[in-house]
Amino acid sequence: MRTALKYTDVHKTYNGVYAVRGMSFSAEESTSIALLGPNGAGKSTLMNMAIGRVLRDPSGGAIEILGSDPADESLRIKYLSGVVPQDDNLDEELNVFQNLYVYSRFYGVKKAKALLRIEELLDFMQLSVKIDARIKELSGGMRRRLLIARALINRPSLLILDEPTTGLDPQARHMIWDRLNKLKKNGTSILLSTHYMEEAYRIADKVVIMHLGKKLLEGDPVSLLSEHIEAHVIEIKEKSDFSGSVRDAAERFKARVDLTHDTVMVYTDDKSVMRAITEDLSDGAYISRERNLEDLFIKLTGRDLD
Repeated sequence: MRTALKYTDVHKTYNGVYAVRGMSFSAEESTSIALLGPNGAGKSTLMNMAIGRVLRDPSGGAIEILGSDPADESLRIKYLSGVVPQDDNLDEELNVFQNLYVYSRFYGVKKAKALLRIEELLDFMQLSVKIDARIKELSGGMRRRLLIARALINRPSLLILDEPTTGLDPQARHMIWDRLNKLKKNGTSILLSTHYMEEAYRIADKVVIMHLGKKLLEGDPVSLLSEHIEAHVIEIKEKSDFSGSVRDAAERFKARVDLTHDTVMVYTDDKSVMRAITEDLSDGAYISRERNLEDLFIKLTGRDLD
């Protein structure tokens, strides 16, 4: 399988301050890779580098997107890619159909093919009944779906999405996840950034967790969880409840405890340890659950805001 994108020891500085420092990762064709990190981690900078909107430092490593260097062949990469920006930039003076048709002209799609493609994409994103609607009449979820449809007008080999479902309700989010997975199965490579850990887990074949411009971990979500985080989590809602026999049990069984905020997080690989720790807690005082990507993310990047 060929490589869709590859970053090798990439650096980017602004006024002497590193936005990206020594980033290396890659993704194969027809797979998806998610960039995870706090605000300011460098995710958007890396994504903008993919299409040549931001250039890496002159001695800042190498980038290959669909076989080309974006510093030299950004137009070719843009022609083969589709981009869904974080900010909504639909033309509100046009209706749904016109937004898509105008975009098709940028890629030189002939009218007959454009009409068929628009019909196909509106059906794919469940927007057919809104074909004549003004942009101001669309809900937030519909606008995000239209942005994705617009990015697919040229049948891109690579789809780049910057926080594609931020602010959407669960129904819209799950619908978009379903469509992205279908695109991947049909051969589209996907690069996305997201703050939703569940989104990364459901869509990404590989995740890159980064912080302050540096890569902390890279790998498939299931393997990263099994290798770097305990299997079971107890969330004790009040710090005052983590005392006496509860604290003693956690210390006795060497469970990992996070006391950063009011909610106490206790991590362990042993279910019997969970029972021992929660034995003297009332049912409403805690939540017990399985680990997830958010636990790993917090463990690596910390709970405090940058």
